[in-house]
Amino acid sequence: MDLVYIETSVISHATARPSSDPTTLALQQQAKRWLTEQRPHYEVVTSQLVIDEASLGDPDAARRRLAALDRIPVLPANPDVDSVADEIIRRHMMPPSARLDALHVATAALAGVQYLLTQNCTHIANATELPRIYKLLQELGLSGMLVCAPIEFFGGI
Repeated sequence: MDLVYIETSVISHATARPSSDPTTLALQQQAKRWLTEQRPHYEVVTSQLVIDEASLGDPDAARRRLAALDRIPVLPANPDVDSVADEIIRRHMMPPSARLDALHVATAALAGVQYLLTQNCTHIANATELPRIYKLLQELGLSGMLVCAPIEFFGGI
């Protein structure tokens, strides 16, 4: 069974109250649908980074996020995460302000997951930077991970 690292944006969208913004509502629906329809087909993992992020903000929203993460195994800490994230930032693939996003990529890549599931297209699933990130991961011997959004699992919709 393929391994999927679920990043905070997916959990946040899946557990949020429905948005009045059509774009955000579509992301929310895709995240919920992925968790319902696709999750059973994969071994899903997360990280302490996601747990920490999910704990922030409105207490009711944090409770919903943490409940959604409740039975998802948390990857063990890897001492190489910081150096991989630092290299992503050093090569200007993500700005220093997006260090947490670089840490998600590093964590997932070092864990050997097949998919990093995200709805963060600003820094993680950024089509202009992904080829460079994939090249870096290959240089580091960490190739094979695909960064993707929930909608990419649904085929012909």
